Amino acid sequence: QVQLVESGGGLVQAGGSLRLSCAASGRTSTNYAKGWFRQAPGKAREFVAAISWSWSGGNRYYADSVKGRFTIFRDNAKNTVTLQMNSLKSEHTAVYFCAARRSTAVGDKRIEDAYDYWGKGTQVTVSS
Repeated sequence: QVQLVESGGGLVQAGGSLRLSCAASGRTSTNYAKGWFRQAPGKAREFVAAISWSWSGGNRYYADSVKGRFTIFRDNAKNTVTLQMNSLKSEHTAVYFCAARRSTAVGDKRIEDAYDYWGKGTQVTVSS
């Protein structure tokens, strides 16, 4: 079984930055593709970013709404994936979830069903 634990959420002012981290446990999870989703109040969960696995770090994919603002990267040695969020806006307020897929490739990365494991989420609140 793979467990994912997110950390790094909190309250930040608009224009600020946060770094979310997702730690994975489970001996077979190191080379899984990973993704980040978010769910704002009253809205459906939506794709934010994803990263495939490779020895060099993987290919990265982003929702159009976060391109140029968010960066996803992974540390294979530590089995973590990080979402660096810059220039935050109030619209980025949401619970952010980490997800893992039993494959090195991201597949249909924007679809929740493409992922096999989920964390419980971490709250990000951006004050305007």
